[in-house]
Amino acid sequence: MVSEEKYLSDFLNGKTEYTLGLFRFFMDQLAEMGKISLHPTKSMIAIESKTTFAYITQLGKNFVHVVIPFHQAYLDNLCFSKIAQVPGTNQFNHHLRIYFKEDINDEVKSFLKMAIAKV
Repeated sequence: MVSEEKYLSDFLNGKTEYTLGLFRFFMDQLAEMGKISLHPTKSMIAIESKTTFAYITQLGKNFVHVVIPFHQAYLDNLCFSKIAQVPGTNQFNHHLRIYFKEDINDEVKSFLKMAIAKV
């Protein structure tokens, strides 16, 4: 079986300067919360601290799409565009689409800190 190792550059090459700026800003915001590392997979970029706490699933022309899994749905929020339970599990994926630096506001940061802190 041939292994296809993915690199961060596989996801970033060819992206607009605007999207790359959002990506870098998002990474800077996460770095202020603690030590993180990125692990590109076949279809997404896993973001890890002690464990994987979020995934970048899409880098569009003018946005960064992030999925944050939790063990419950946090319905009372203004930041997630979609919350969906993974069938057969108690995992709820919270979808965040970042269009502007201002989208990473205090509410988003509080959810990211919760995700980083989960065991």
